[in-house]
Amino acid sequence: MNYLLHFIDVFGTFIFSLSGAVIGVKQHFDIFGVFVIALVTAVGGGVIRDICLSDTPPAGLINIDYIIGICAAIVIVSFFQKVILSFQKPAVFFDALGLGFFAAFGANKTYQHSGSIQLAIILGCVSAIGGGIMRDVLTGRKPMIFTQELYASAAIVGACIELLGSTGTIDGRLSIWLSILVTITIRLLALRFSLKLPSIKSDRL
Repeated sequence: MNYLLHFIDVFGTFIFSLSGAVIGVKQHFDIFGVFVIALVTAVGGGVIRDICLSDTPPAGLINIDYIIGICAAIVIVSFFQKVILSFQKPAVFFDALGLGFFAAFGANKTYQHSGSIQLAIILGCVSAIGGGIMRDVLTGRKPMIFTQELYASAAIVGACIELLGSTGTIDGRLSIWLSILVTITIRLLALRFSLKLPSIKSDRL
């Protein structure tokens, strides 16, 4: 189970790195700029989570597996740029995949460290959305979680599903994959059918 969780975390890092690297390339950043955006996107949420759990230094900054995943993503985007960028909204697709993996892993790790369901839901969501928020701010984009899209909501649902396994309600090996699948599905359906949360209308004077 520990090996599976580590694989999910590293793979999620790789996927989020692809998302960040694609945006860096589209913004015409140099290689260092692309690396920074990929790094922030991939480990930003996990770093926040680990600091909140007092699990320092954060795993995303000291474990070589994560750095290798980030570098691999940059190499892939560099050499297969035309293929990747030919997909419609590739960064958004990769972001949806990473969202699912990090929501599940973040919730699991937080519960194992704290035993708190509430904290696990919160930090599971933070793990999934934190890096994307940092990426959007650094690249001058409006963060997706503030634009009514079903983004953070999908991560919260995924975190809740993972906790069914962490608390022993269902098999942990089932819950983590179910969490990933449901989170990704919600996010992709929201993109496909423009599903959004209701907004609060402002009365302008």
